[in-house]
Amino acid sequence: MLHFRRIVRAAAAGIVLTAIGCSGQSAQSEPSAADPQIAAALRQVSTQRIQTNIEKLVGFGTRLTLSAQDPASIAAGHGIGAAREWIKAEFERYSKDCGGCLEVKTDSFTEEPTERIPKATEITNVYAVLKGTDAANAKRIVLVTGHYDSRNSDTLDVNGDAPGANDDGSGTAVSLECARVLSKIKFAATIVFLTVAGEEQGLNGSRHFAKMAKDQGWDLEAALNNDIVGGDKSAEQDHSVVRVFSEGVPTAATEQDLRRIRGLGGESDSGSREVARYVAEVGRVYDAGVKPMLVFRLDRYLRGGDHFAFNQQGFAAVRFTEFREDFHHQHQNVRTENGIEYGDSLKFVDFDYVARVARLNAATLASLAAAPAPPANVHLLTKDLENDSTLTWEASPGGLATEYELVWRATTSPDWEHVHNVGNATRTTMKLSKDNVIFAVRAVDRAGHRSLPVVPVPER
Repeated sequence: MLHFRRIVRAAAAGIVLTAIGCSGQSAQSEPSAADPQIAAALRQVSTQRIQTNIEKLVGFGTRLTLSAQDPASIAAGHGIGAAREWIKAEFERYSKDCGGCLEVKTDSFTEEPTERIPKATEITNVYAVLKGTDAANAKRIVLVTGHYDSRNSDTLDVNGDAPGANDDGSGTAVSLECARVLSKIKFAATIVFLTVAGEEQGLNGSRHFAKMAKDQGWDLEAALNNDIVGGDKSAEQDHSVVRVFSEGVPTAATEQDLRRIRGLGGESDSGSREVARYVAEVGRVYDAGVKPMLVFRLDRYLRGGDHFAFNQQGFAAVRFTEFREDFHHQHQNVRTENGIEYGDSLKFVDFDYVARVARLNAATLASLAAAPAPPANVHLLTKDLENDSTLTWEASPGGLATEYELVWRATTSPDWEHVHNVGNATRTTMKLSKDNVIFAVRAVDRAGHRSLPVVPVPER
């Protein structure tokens, strides 16, 4: 997964390197080879299956969190209860196809009355767990999510149709399709395929799930939220890109964290930003057919989504969203007024675009789950006032790493530009001023899978 301006390999620890690449004199590198097993899985992503799944979700009439979930409504195939049971059955079907490899679970709770929930309401998240096969790494988790609830113009209208084809039948379809194609592969780490309810009422489902993960001590490395990835068929849409939003200053940062971030200029190096950059790098290695467009902002302007619930608990999380939303087709009753068609209907969804976004998500999940854990306790030594930069770290937990790479970029650059392989070492010195660049260290396994990069903290 290399696509930087300069690649330099070294066999020994502590080697000193002159980094001429930062002056713009270095050559463009070639991206590393894709993992054949992951590439084969991506080819299994089916536009037709995604279309069928979104059509099924729309067919429940409304999936408003407040809508019916009694046995009669479920049997009639109407309301959020029926949608919930169908999603659960789909996960179970995928598990049967892979010999029981998925553990299908529900996370149910009662949400007390709030502004958008007039009476106590049961909310259920449905998810499937693909347990990691490596005992030392199975506790590491990566997650993909979409919300299966929908709404129309009135968030309290329990009876009116709310098809939710794009928002967020598309994201739900991404989680389902990732589960179907990736469940056929064994990974060192664990992947969770999640669908949540309650998003339109206030991120209720994701907030409960993220808190559960925090309370249970999950080692959640990354959460990928897909919300409005249907590629609305408006004339202004750009179907070649998908926006990837990520928070800068972590929502869960302590006062000590904030002082360190301000002092080091680390406003763009949160865990979520590193996940976003990882998505971009995966997009260069695997041709999903859609390019990640990194938006260094928590979400769209003054708006939010389920990834924020994970950010609130201190987890790295990003949001995937189509390039240009058509607000006539979101949170609107289905109707035509003055020649304008309103409503989140199937006819406005580009199913092939959803499939391309699903491939990008699947590639990211698989790459992370196959990779070693990130190196631990990464430090940049600052005891002496000098222009050389010395970094140290502890070996990647879990035993998968065989070597380490130092990556860096100019302070003015949004993405990693250079990489230096230090072999199986835990220390390196660069003839490069820490004042002018930002460093990070990542672990690499024998097959070339790379962990998320870790930005060092100063050690005096």
